[in-house]
Amino acid sequence: MDLATAHALAADLITRAEAAIVTTLANGRPQTRAMFNLRRRGQFSGLAPFFDRHGDGYTVYLTTNTSSPKVAEVRANPAVSIYYAVPQEFLGLMLGGDLEIVTDRAIRELLWQPGWERYYPQGPQDPDHTVLRLRPTEAKLYHQLQFARLL
Repeated sequence: MDLATAHALAADLITRAEAAIVTTLANGRPQTRAMFNLRRRGQFSGLAPFFDRHGDGYTVYLTTNTSSPKVAEVRANPAVSIYYAVPQEFLGLMLGGDLEIVTDRAIRELLWQPGWERYYPQGPQDPDHTVLRLRPTEAKLYHQLQFARLL
C-alpha cells in the first residue's frame, strides 16, 4: 500500500476505533488496558475541533485518574504503545513513544466532557484528573495483510 493511502486509513481509523488500547510498563511487564478514544467522532464529536487545532494527526490525548496505577507507571517509565483497531476490517494502528502529563489548564478545560463529574467531582481541575499526551515517535499501520511504517 502506498504511504498516502496508509495515512488516510490511519486518520480514519483513529476517529472510528471504539477504544484506545494503552500499554504501559510496570516492573518490566506490559500492562494493557482500554481507555476512552477521545478522537472517536461518534462518541466525542464535540472534541473534533480540538483535535483539528491541537494535533498533528497522530497526537493522542487521554484522561485518567491521577490515583490510577497507570499514572504511576507513566511517571516511572513514560514509554507506551497505543493501539487502535477495527478487527472486522483487519485494520490496526500502533502508536509508540513517551506519554507526558499535561498541566496546561486550557487543554484540561477543552477536553472536559459533560458527565465526567462522576469520575472527577471537582471538575477539569480536580487533583485526581490527569490528562496524558502522546506525540508518537513511531506509527505502524496494518491493513489486510499489508504493513506501513508511518513514522
